[in-house]
Amino acid sequence: MYILPKSATAPFCPPEVKGTVPVLGGASLWKRLRTFAGPGLLVSVGYMDPGNWATDIEAGSKYGYQLLFAVLLSSLAAMLLQWLAMKLGIVTGKDLAQLSRGRNSRPVNLFLWAMAEISIVACDLAEVLGGALAFHLLLGIPLLGGVALTALDTLIVLGLQGKKFRQLEAIVLGLVLTIGLSYVAQLWLIKPYWPDVAQGLLPDPHTILQREPLYLAIGILGATVMPHNLYLHSSIVQTRRLAPTDEAKREAIGFLGLDTIVSLLAAMLINAAILIAAGGVFHAHGYNDVADIGQAYHLLDPIVGGSLAGILFGIGLLASGQNSTLTGTIAGQVVMEGYLDLFIPCWQRRLITRGLALIPAFIGIALLGEPALGKLLVLSQVVLSLQLPFVLFPLTRMTGDKNLMGKFANGPLVTVGAWGLFLLITTANLVLLVDVVNGG
Repeated sequence: MYILPKSATAPFCPPEVKGTVPVLGGASLWKRLRTFAGPGLLVSVGYMDPGNWATDIEAGSKYGYQLLFAVLLSSLAAMLLQWLAMKLGIVTGKDLAQLSRGRNSRPVNLFLWAMAEISIVACDLAEVLGGALAFHLLLGIPLLGGVALTALDTLIVLGLQGKKFRQLEAIVLGLVLTIGLSYVAQLWLIKPYWPDVAQGLLPDPHTILQREPLYLAIGILGATVMPHNLYLHSSIVQTRRLAPTDEAKREAIGFLGLDTIVSLLAAMLINAAILIAAGGVFHAHGYNDVADIGQAYHLLDPIVGGSLAGILFGIGLLASGQNSTLTGTIAGQVVMEGYLDLFIPCWQRRLITRGLALIPAFIGIALLGEPALGKLLVLSQVVLSLQLPFVLFPLTRMTGDKNLMGKFANGPLVTVGAWGLFLLITTANLVLLVDVVNGG
């Protein structure tokens, strides 16, 4: 590897960040690990947003630990797909949106851009609802007031203008640690029976072949793999400036692959902790119909005893929403720049996305009150599920294209696994959609 020039002071939004983190040749293993660590962490945020909380809480309350295997399998699928997105960005020097624009007609690109934008707004809707609920639970603010407060996160994005990308990664790390520590403390208070937890890692045919738990397992899958995360990952790995050699690319893929696996493993543990907490508190005490985050918060205190568990729950939820806000802004920039060759300042991008997410949140809560939270969260996950095939197909096709990827093209095993996941996730999400449409 080459010794590269000193990093520029770049804003945290693309495309200015490309190649701004130096990779030092001849550095120690530890220093190289630190240099490459970060992109996977930003991506992992999408796997622990309020939408994931909703499905994990419902699964835990209804079936205890029996659907824990769905969290594990969904996370393994996410690791493979994010690894493909990372590899695509490193090898080609372009992100998934840019490559799609070069390979498709304008009408197709406009359609794919629209699908990606819908997924980003749907994810932001979940963040609005999660943030509003956190403000409501922690500060006693009415839900509509909490929704209005979430609009102020644009100020956070304004405050990050001009910051280096590594500083953003450090902020995200702090928020992820906040979420993780809040659940470590909750599990310590709850004290689940760990042999039963371990048993939940193995699929139970008797349970999974029943209609309702099968649909819930599909819901966990649909809430786990986020479409915009694949665009995001293929872009932000390019913050590391590499020498233009196959050796440099191979080493980067190795280190960034490790970064991806470790980060998504942390996200998996947090999702598992949410499900375990719900199983240990609600299912174990006969509360088998907790399908709402707000309801979960209100039940924690009387069951666990004291107010600490509920406070930790609210803090973790707030950190989750703020984390996803930052990465959602970057993903929006990547998609707009890639498909439309259009760049606007980050704070404007955040304002547009949040404004579109606030509309259904305000209308739903104004008309239905607190019950709208659960319904809107489910809706956001269904919308995300619908967008997923439009990202998986080009990603799998491009990473298997030898003309594009050269010697880094997918091998037979990865090809079978990637296309198998595409078919499985597409089928699973269609089943989930049909179930929701039919009111199942």
